[in-house]
Amino acid sequence: MELRFASRMKDYEEGIFQVLNEKKEELVREGRKVYNLSVGTPDFQPQQAIMDAVAEAARKPENYKYALRDLPELTEAVISRYKKRYGVELEPDEIMSVYGSQEGIAHIGLSLCDREDIVLVPDPGYPIFAIGPSLAGARLMTYDLTEENHYLPDLEALGGLADKAKFMIVSYPMNPICKCAPHSFYEELIPWAKKHELIIIHDNAYSDIIYDGRKGISILSIPGAKEVCVEFYSLSKSFNYTGARMGFLTGNRELVQNFKKLRSQIDYGTFLPVQYGAIAALTGPDEPVLKQCEEYRKRRDALCGGFRSIGWNVPDSEGTMFAWAPIPEGFEDDTAFVMELMEKTGVLCTPGSSFGELGKGHVRFALTLPVETITEAVEAVKESGILAK
Repeated sequence: MELRFASRMKDYEEGIFQVLNEKKEELVREGRKVYNLSVGTPDFQPQQAIMDAVAEAARKPENYKYALRDLPELTEAVISRYKKRYGVELEPDEIMSVYGSQEGIAHIGLSLCDREDIVLVPDPGYPIFAIGPSLAGARLMTYDLTEENHYLPDLEALGGLADKAKFMIVSYPMNPICKCAPHSFYEELIPWAKKHELIIIHDNAYSDIIYDGRKGISILSIPGAKEVCVEFYSLSKSFNYTGARMGFLTGNRELVQNFKKLRSQIDYGTFLPVQYGAIAALTGPDEPVLKQCEEYRKRRDALCGGFRSIGWNVPDSEGTMFAWAPIPEGFEDDTAFVMELMEKTGVLCTPGSSFGELGKGHVRFALTLPVETITEAVEAVKESGILAK
């Protein structure tokens, strides 16, 4: 029997990530030192109070039943966090949990789009921004993020397309390009979206990992935002709760409740011990989050400044747990460069082309190793002579 799969599966080849992983494993088998700066998995531990809350809840047999809903205490914790951190007032029916922002973004298009509806996504952009709407049968239209426009969408140029689109995905601080948006951009975006009757979906994964005096905000803090916006808020990076898969959709009541209806068909609720851990995270002190951001800043300086000191122009990341850089002079293909870099130095990063057409000629580094190890990686690149090509 010939098994026939959905044609969409052609868009989801394992591709470069599988090749990189196989090459990494080959180097490890050879006894080579590998500096894995490719995957954005935090290496910090969750706060002890978070782990204790999960462990205590996990010891109670009644917490192994279907949750079916978010605990009222969890919803109140989100309300408290948004008020304290962003100055945003939320109502309980403006909040729902998701299995991390990745899952939420993957599925929200199913609650909004009919086949061939237009969705605006960034280029470069995190892959799920495009994959999610495509699963809903939407027609993807990319908007360019270029240095000439300060890595912001050109709203004036997008006006005609915005009139035809169902929603637009925006994210700052943005993975992979590591840029932030000024407050003035959001103040322009909201009335623009209202004018064009365009829903804005904001991915707010990195507002607690931001550098050099910049301030991470919620888009919902902008006047009028709730009329057209929802925001995904994740505990993965701020609280190192990555594997627990805990995130939230907040904002416009109708959009939240509409998505909640869809997820009620496929979801029996988040495991209760995970919810109790999330409550501990959301109601805990800010100091560990700020301390962690400072450690990421030190790693950024070691990586970006270190590479610049040996002749590779790697700009300072403005936010996120990543750094984004053009490939060195003398190279033309980012994937080929990544493979050569790994072979010659053991340093593993991600080709920019994995993030869209405009990512070509770039690479992304994850700041997931200690400063001392990053310094070793920089030295390995220097000693390899690869930059002298």
